[in-house]
Amino acid sequence: MTASILTYELKNDVAHLHMDDGKANALSHAMIDALNDAIDKAESEAKAIMISGREKRFCAGFDLSVMSGGPAEVTRLVSRGANLLTRLYGLKLPVIIACTGHALAAGGLLLLAADYRVGTKGDFRIGLNEVAIGMTTPMFLLDFARDRVPATWLPRATVHAHLFNPVEATSSGFLDEAVDAADLLTRATSIAEQMGALPQPAFAASKKKLNRETIERIEANLTADSSTFDGAS
Repeated sequence: MTASILTYELKNDVAHLHMDDGKANALSHAMIDALNDAIDKAESEAKAIMISGREKRFCAGFDLSVMSGGPAEVTRLVSRGANLLTRLYGLKLPVIIACTGHALAAGGLLLLAADYRVGTKGDFRIGLNEVAIGMTTPMFLLDFARDRVPATWLPRATVHAHLFNPVEATSSGFLDEAVDAADLLTRATSIAEQMGALPQPAFAASKKKLNRETIERIEANLTADSSTFDGAS
């Protein structure tokens, strides 16, 4: 994996994946590669995965330097991101996120694809702002949002591109709880250890039943959906 942007530590059967690209923690090709490599490793030795970001920035979305490279580059990066998200959504291991700050666009989607999300209280923005930056919402975004965001919040969280503070995010489906920054990693680690102790294969089989239809729908529609990733209707 790419050590400079992601570190991996196994402790008490929990694989701790810490993203830090030194900037906005964008979901780049390198970060996707690093996450996939770390997940491969975790599947062979861990009972749960905890993903965290750098201080005040969990993930700012897809890498803008790639997204400005034209339709082909947009399609490739966003499609790879969708594949990572569906992998997490179907993963046999519990996936817990310690949301260390802002989580925008693809960062918000990472939250939606996890099993449990603990966020840092503070002046942070969380959500799916694709429309606000001129991108037509991908169908896979809407599929994840329909699963995790309450119906009364859904238009605001997607088409309206509203960004929530961490407390609001616990009501709108992006977080399960928000805690003080000093307590974030301790709380997320505790949840990861608790969920990692759940019996297998019961957890994996139940998670598969819960999320399978959404994953199958995303995978079936991804190629056609990709024609809209550059902002086309």
